[in-house]
Amino acid sequence: MKQRLGVPDAVVIGMGSMIGAGIFAALGPAAGAAGSGLLIALASAAVVAYCNAMSSARLAALYPRSGGTYVYGRERLGEFWGYLAGWAFVVGKTASCAAMALTVGSYLWPGQAHAVAVAAVVALTAVNYAGVQKSAFVTRVIVAVVLAVLAAVVVTCLTSAGADASRLDIGSDATVGGVLQASGLLFFAFAGYARIATLGEEVRDPARTIPHAIPTALGITLAVYALVAIAVLTVLGPDGLAHAAAPLSDAVRAAGAERLVPVVRAGGAVAALGSLLALILGVSRTTLAMARDRHLPHGLSAVHPRSGVPHRAELAVGAVVSLLAATTDLRGAIGFSSFGVLAYYAIANACAFTLGRDEGGPHRIVPVLGLAGCVLLGFSLPLSSVVCGAVVLAVGAAVHGLRRARGSR
Repeated sequence: MKQRLGVPDAVVIGMGSMIGAGIFAALGPAAGAAGSGLLIALASAAVVAYCNAMSSARLAALYPRSGGTYVYGRERLGEFWGYLAGWAFVVGKTASCAAMALTVGSYLWPGQAHAVAVAAVVALTAVNYAGVQKSAFVTRVIVAVVLAVLAAVVVTCLTSAGADASRLDIGSDATVGGVLQASGLLFFAFAGYARIATLGEEVRDPARTIPHAIPTALGITLAVYALVAIAVLTVLGPDGLAHAAAPLSDAVRAAGAERLVPVVRAGGAVAALGSLLALILGVSRTTLAMARDRHLPHGLSAVHPRSGVPHRAELAVGAVVSLLAATTDLRGAIGFSSFGVLAYYAIANACAFTLGRDEGGPHRIVPVLGLAGCVLLGFSLPLSSVVCGAVVLAVGAAVHGLRRARGSR
């Protein structure tokens, strides 16, 4: 595959994966779980995300191949753990794609959310099919639009007469369990930071580009999240934020800027489109890597001779996501996705723990904290998400075991 992406493109792809997923979709549910401890939950999620980012960056620099932790797990821990990571990623992120598509539909046309979601998936699959350079360009435009909308939200809320800094105070409603569950939900908002690791074969000078791009994208996104969360909390408070159907739109309305509400709604749709674009890009590359090793149908490993993209994997992912977007529920898709992604990064941290200093490995405390954080946040999610996620991982492990048994016979 052609190496076309530099540091700016990689940073933009990572930001495009994160900002749309989190700020418009996860703040409300997280506030419902954490209450006045929302900012603590955001900080906790950021710590786990940082550890995962550093582990992923070091591994991606050492193994600059498509597939991300699917490749790292196979190389560092053995075939089974690589397969399980790839399974968790493809299944979890396919659910994320459906969640983002439904978010687009909810913002643009609530009465026809499923139909709009399917149309969005078809359109963005076509963009990815045309080539990764075009995907990076579209993502850059989307990120610029979303950042402008978020800046307007922050300024409007913080300068309004209804803003009250006392709403940021931490009260007795903030419990350890609630904060942990909120951290798990907010981790969904950070999960795109390592998207560039799944594009390892398409990055110029991966040993330098990837370790620079991942932490940069994460740091910028965290700063944006913190500013928006503070601004919205000062206007709505934890309880108002928890009960807001569209938190940023409701915050702007409460701040007395009704004319900005349509702009914010449009920004939410554009942000979700940016996340969906990058998610389809990452899932198709992991599908490509697994198909090369025949853990998925080998025909999906084909790379288009002209555009240089895994076109069959792109089309297969687009078809599955379209089906899910037409039939599934947004809340269930987010919870299920969070569990799968945390399992994926838990394996990434375990891989990074095996790296020696001569291989560019991070300080040992980084993968240890990352692994422990992934496990803790994963099992702090709502029970239905934990049960469904565990069942899907078990099914994946069983499929792998049956395949190995058949091969040995």
